[in-house]
Amino acid sequence: MEKTRSHLLDWLRDAHAMEQQAEQMLKAQSSRLEHYPDLKARIDQHLEETLGQQKLLEEALARLDSSPSTLKDIGGKLMAFGQAVGGMTATDEVIKGAMAGYVFENMEIASYTVLIAAAQAAGDVETQRACERILPQEVAMADWLREHLPSLTEAFLARSEAPETPAKR
Repeated sequence: MEKTRSHLLDWLRDAHAMEQQAEQMLKAQSSRLEHYPDLKARIDQHLEETLGQQKLLEEALARLDSSPSTLKDIGGKLMAFGQAVGGMTATDEVIKGAMAGYVFENMEIASYTVLIAAAQAAGDVETQRACERILPQEVAMADWLREHLPSLTEAFLARSEAPETPAKR
């Protein structure tokens, strides 16, 4: 049981760093979106959810007499910064950002699925419940992106065909 608890703690720290990365990515995307109000609104909504998720993870770590990993959190933020800078140079920034968001949401879904199983194996009902609260938010965001990628692509393509209409963001 000691190794199970150790893995659970490590994965909770990973999840916290992942949410730190998500926060930075979502803030960067939202601040740059100009011509896609539905996407911006959904990103802003998920940003608020992400902040709540960070709090749930911090509470779970505190209950287990632990804390987030500063090194992992910094690493997550640096990766998000690199993604934001890379996206700025793309002529199809909004599409690449939406695709990256969809992939990231699915990574989060996998992470919380693992955390739920690990918390259950460790007998940590409170952490299991916290992760069970987070998981549907990640699934909903991934579903929203998947469902809206076609219309977002169509809007981008239409804007890119119009000579005086900016499409990038």
